[in-house]
Amino acid sequence: MNIKDVRPYFPILNQEVNGHPLVYLDSAATSQKPVQVIEALEKYYREYNSNVHRGVHTLGTRATDGYEGAREKVKNFINANSTEEIIFTRGTTTALNTVAQSYAMANLKEGDEIVISPMEHHSNIIPWQQVAKRTGAVLKYLPLQADGTISLADVEETITDSTKLVSVTYVSNVLGVINPVKEIGAIAHKAGAVLVVDAAQAAPHLKVDVQDIDCDFLGFSGHKMCGPTGIGVLYGKKQLLENMEPIEFGGEMIDFVGLYESTWKELPWRFEAGTPIIAGAIGLGAAIDFLEEIGLDTITEHEHKLAAYAMEKMSTVDGLTIYGPKSAENRAGVITFNIEDVHPHDVATVLDAEGIAVRAGHHCAQPLMKWLNVSATARASFYLYNSEDDVDKFVDGIVKTKEYFSDVF
Repeated sequence: MNIKDVRPYFPILNQEVNGHPLVYLDSAATSQKPVQVIEALEKYYREYNSNVHRGVHTLGTRATDGYEGAREKVKNFINANSTEEIIFTRGTTTALNTVAQSYAMANLKEGDEIVISPMEHHSNIIPWQQVAKRTGAVLKYLPLQADGTISLADVEETITDSTKLVSVTYVSNVLGVINPVKEIGAIAHKAGAVLVVDAAQAAPHLKVDVQDIDCDFLGFSGHKMCGPTGIGVLYGKKQLLENMEPIEFGGEMIDFVGLYESTWKELPWRFEAGTPIIAGAIGLGAAIDFLEEIGLDTITEHEHKLAAYAMEKMSTVDGLTIYGPKSAENRAGVITFNIEDVHPHDVATVLDAEGIAVRAGHHCAQPLMKWLNVSATARASFYLYNSEDDVDKFVDGIVKTKEYFSDVF
């Protein structure tokens, strides 16, 4: 499928907002869904809605095949060794919290170090704060360069023999920075630490290969990559997962239950207590099929071109500040910006009046906002269904926003 032909597959984009054709530039928050995913969800609920694993009837078998088939698709999508390493979760947040509560709580002790960066999403900060409080471990932060990137020399200096866990985002949801997670992981492993990767903003846009990165854990969400909400993935190396205790208990994850003792199922089901997210997994599988038909490399190239085009056009607007790397080469399709003397919420409101959807606020990254010395920013994020025409309308909207507030004040 040619990427120029994908927009008609997204029915939600075929509408007007406030009298203007919708320009959706908030895919970093959540992506839109193609008809293939919508139809996969509808087919499950219409034709074979049933619980998985437990039933021997036909609908139960079909549901189990769809659910476990989606796990196989995820395994191939990120190049994991085995489906045993693929755990379905509610999203990236749940994936990271599972690592924190199951692995880190059991393996870290007083004086051990956890290393993260100031650019992390709150869901990759707060779990480690809690681990540090409860275990006595020390939370350390990697320094950022002036453009928001991470220097490997700083990584070498920050990680020590006391470092037991390093957790970093693959792609920043604010700066669009693509971090050198493979190289960071090599430094972490040399020190005897495990590498955790937040791939929420990477999996939808880049080819993620967990064996090449050699990460120990990785999490991502379905709703940011054309899939349904409420479904995500935790990848973990089998030898680590096998030695981890579940953090939720109940049906599905048990092997034998006695009055006083119970045993757990094998991987990956021991980490999937209760009725799992069946429809979500099936929808995620359909999203993976859709993305792979286009090609992740094609999507990456498309977004780089859009980001470069947008930054070039935005650079002509006086009083506009773009945060993050100046080059589009080392960034995904995320551009965070501010207009001088205009609050980001006002920017988003005026753009919405033009039918243009962008995000405004701290983007669940308050430490990074403090580092940037701002309280909030506006953010435009591009995906495979966006075009240069969308960028043109967006920049025209920025100019109108500036003119509006110049007239007001």
